[in-house]
Amino acid sequence: MIKNMNKILIANRGEIAVRIIRACKEMNIKTVAVYSDIDKDALHTRLADEAICIGPAAANKSYLDIKNIVEAAYITGSDSIHPGFGFLSENAEFAKICEESNIKFIGPSSKAINLLGNKSNSKEIMKQAGIPVIPGSEGSVKGLNDAIIIAEQIGYPVMLKAAAGGGGKGIRIANNSQELETNYNIVKQEAKNSFNDDEIYIEKFIKNPRHVEIQILADEYGNVVHLGERDCSIQRRHQKIIEETPSTIIDEKLRNKMGNVAIKAAKTAGYTSCGTVEFLVDDDKNFYFMEMNTRIQVEHPITEMRTGIDIVKEQIRIAGGEKLKFKQKEIKFNGHSIECRINAENPMKNFMPCPGKINEINLPGGNGIRVDTAIYNGYTIPPNYDSMIAKVITHGVTRNEAIAKMKRALQELVIDGVETNIDFIFDIIRNPDFIRGNFNTSFIEDKILNRQTIKRED
Repeated sequence: MIKNMNKILIANRGEIAVRIIRACKEMNIKTVAVYSDIDKDALHTRLADEAICIGPAAANKSYLDIKNIVEAAYITGSDSIHPGFGFLSENAEFAKICEESNIKFIGPSSKAINLLGNKSNSKEIMKQAGIPVIPGSEGSVKGLNDAIIIAEQIGYPVMLKAAAGGGGKGIRIANNSQELETNYNIVKQEAKNSFNDDEIYIEKFIKNPRHVEIQILADEYGNVVHLGERDCSIQRRHQKIIEETPSTIIDEKLRNKMGNVAIKAAKTAGYTSCGTVEFLVDDDKNFYFMEMNTRIQVEHPITEMRTGIDIVKEQIRIAGGEKLKFKQKEIKFNGHSIECRINAENPMKNFMPCPGKINEINLPGGNGIRVDTAIYNGYTIPPNYDSMIAKVITHGVTRNEAIAKMKRALQELVIDGVETNIDFIFDIIRNPDFIRGNFNTSFIEDKILNRQTIKRED
C-alpha cells in the first residue's frame, strides 16, 4: 500500500486500463473503472473493484469529459486518478483540476505537462537547454498565412503536427504550399477531435530516419534515470505498430549520450513520473529531439521485459511520494524484446477499422511471451475508439530469438469474427530487411505495402 493512496480511478479503457488495474491489485490498492455506455461489458469494468458510467459512447462526452471523470472520483471516494495513455493523459487542464480538487494525478504536474506535453513548447525548452531539435515553428502557428511563411523559411517537405498530439494522430506531410493549404484545416480538426485542442505546429520533415525514444523515470527528489531506448521506426501513417529494444543502430556510447540528454530534458523541466523523450536519428547517427510524451507509453512492456522494472508500479510509487529505489548504474539490460500491436482493421482495404463481435480467441503463451489485451470470447469491439485490441510482446536472449518467439506467437494467435492485421504484422517480421535490422520509418511504404499480405506460413 502506498501512503495516502488507497483508491485509484483509471480514466481510460481497454488494455491499458486492465494493465493498471492488475498493477494496483498487486500493490493492494483499490480501483475504480470508468466506462462509456457502449463499454458497459468491457473487461476493465469487470476487473476493477468498482465501475461507474461517465457518459455516452462519444469520447468527448465520456473519456474526454473532465467534469464527469472528476465527479466520478468524488462519488467513488477515489483519492487518485491514473490517466493511462491517450484521451486526457497529456491534458494540462485535467492535471490542474485534479491538483485543485485534492486528487492525486498519477503523472507529471500540470506545469510540466504545459512545458513538455505541448510539443511546440517542449522544443523551445530543449533548444534553450542546448539539445538539438528539428527545425520548425517557434511554438504553435497562428494561422494558415503564418504556416505558409514558416514552411517557406525552413523548406519543404514539412510536417503539420498537433501540439497536444500523440499516437500518430493529427499529423500530415506537405510537400508544397498547395498541400499545406489542404492539410492545415484537416490537421486542426483532427487535433480538436482527438485531444480537444486544435493548436498545431510545423517542423522540417526528415526523410527516412529511425524513430528512437528513451524511457525515463523521475521522482520528486530530483532523481532521474533512463531505462534504455526503444526503436519505434516500424510505423504506418505515423502510428507505431512494432517496437523493439535495444535498437539495432544504437551502440553503448550513443545509448549513454541519448540517455543523458533525456535525463537533462527531464531535469530542465522539473519533470516527475515516467515519461519518454523521442528522437529522430539520421543515417550519420545524429539525433534530434522530436517530442516528449508525459505519460505511460503503449510500448512500455518491452522495456519492462528487458529491465525487469514494472513501470506502472514505479509511476504509482512516484505519485505517492516515494523515492526511486535504484540508481542508473544498478539498472541491468537483459536480452532483446519486441512488441507487435494487434489492430482490428483490414490492411487490404487501406487499414479500414473492423469493429464487431469476437467469436473465438486463442492467445499465445509460453516462455518469453506476454499478451496485453482487454478482449475476450464474445466481446464486441466498439466502433468509437482506437482499433488496437492487443499487444503481443516477446523476449529472448538475442534479437533472432525474440523474432522467432514472435513468429510462433502470431501463428498461435487466433481472433475470429473480425478482420485484424495479424498476417500483415507477420509479413513484416519475416521480411529479410527487418530481420537484418535494415529499416527506417518508411519501411512499410517501401517494403510491405507494394506486396500482398501473406499468410502465417513459412
